[in-house]
Amino acid sequence: MTALWTSDEVKAALSPISVTAPFEAEGVTFDSRAVGKGDIFFALSGETTDGHGYVADALARGAAAAVVSRDVEGAQGVLIRVPDTMKALVDLGHAARARSKARIASVTGSVGKTSTKDALRAMLSAQAPTSASIASYNNHVGVPISLARLPREARYGVFEIGMNHPGEIEPLARQVRSHVGIVTNVGPVHIGHMGSEEAIADEKGCLFAGMAEGAVAVLNRDNRHFMRLAEKARRFGVSRVVTFGRDGAADARLVSSDLQDSGSDLVALIHGRRIEYRLGAAGEHWALNSVAALAVVEALGADVVKAAGVLTEVKASPGRGARRVLKFGAGTIELLDESYNGNPVSMRAMLAVLSRTEPKAGGRRMLALGDMRELGDGADALHADLADAVAASGAAQVFLCGPHMQALWSKLAPAQRGVHRPDSAALAGEFAAALRPGDVVAVKGSLGSKMKIVVDAVVAASGGEAGR
Repeated sequence: MTALWTSDEVKAALSPISVTAPFEAEGVTFDSRAVGKGDIFFALSGETTDGHGYVADALARGAAAAVVSRDVEGAQGVLIRVPDTMKALVDLGHAARARSKARIASVTGSVGKTSTKDALRAMLSAQAPTSASIASYNNHVGVPISLARLPREARYGVFEIGMNHPGEIEPLARQVRSHVGIVTNVGPVHIGHMGSEEAIADEKGCLFAGMAEGAVAVLNRDNRHFMRLAEKARRFGVSRVVTFGRDGAADARLVSSDLQDSGSDLVALIHGRRIEYRLGAAGEHWALNSVAALAVVEALGADVVKAAGVLTEVKASPGRGARRVLKFGAGTIELLDESYNGNPVSMRAMLAVLSRTEPKAGGRRMLALGDMRELGDGADALHADLADAVAASGAAQVFLCGPHMQALWSKLAPAQRGVHRPDSAALAGEFAAALRPGDVVAVKGSLGSKMKIVVDAVVAASGGEAGR
């Protein structure tokens, strides 16, 4: 197999001050803990750490070369000296994109970015060599790393682009230069930094900056910001807009959905073509994201019917809705792990899934929620507004943590109240101790709320995996 990068290609891309020896590389990373044999390691400087302190270890672990901006004592291996390691990483991403003949999709949205990207990766990989961002590599470091990992033989590429603050999406979009860009939806996520949903929509619309000639924008016809996004796409020179949703005017339309606790049976019309398929992930939000993904597949020129057949194998990932059946006492519990993120839109989506998930005999629906972050001055009201969705979920008891969840606590029916604690560490043990065999257990909150601590406590209290 051809090397991902040769030293000559890296020299041409980075114009380094010096390269100590020739090399060939099979990967690119900035995380010393994840260095593999043959990787190029970029020593990036952050707010709390400096990658130069890990160069010697990265080379000792088999890195093909390390990109540095200063001398590194004790480093035994190939060093690529540049003035600025972050700029060098962006330059390598640009070089990868310039040499690639792949059809490229970019994905953003207030919710559903990662699940849509993962569905696209699965569908396109079944048809041709495909490269995609891993995990949530969607920021100023993750996007150029993902581009730099784009193999020259890839026929498709899928890149997730995210933001927390104004002005973050456009420079990343101009690096990716996608052929197809999708905005899954717009909601009050990061509104504390952005100020309004309209400002969020405008930022998401910057996904269409710098797109390739003949590019396609894929937009949610059901979202109230649809027209704003369509106009933003046109201002960036995108002439073709493809829509998805339940709206009768959508180009990719979800016609019917049989939603179950373990997945869904769906019927969609993709530009008038009827497609029936099984989706392996549960929830209305997953169903709509799958239709959106099929619209992207069509716009990329791949086979939509083959792509739909792959969706039966698409499952929610850990922290994003993954289901685990755990031994518990004389029976089992079912854990819905949504601990990676939380916002008003995704909270309601999870609660709807919980309402359709039936406990076993003697069991209950049990809910643990942590604060939703970055919601600004309206945070307490947005937490309190979840009360109707929590009631509709059928949760027998609700355990909450974080200062903003106090606003929801005051709205709960007394019979539903488990406990409210200041943080997930204080909540975890009490929640795990309250469970009993047959329960369906859902855990969700923003990453900063550290709800994985609660998930870990539930798993520790169990007898391990039981299977379905």
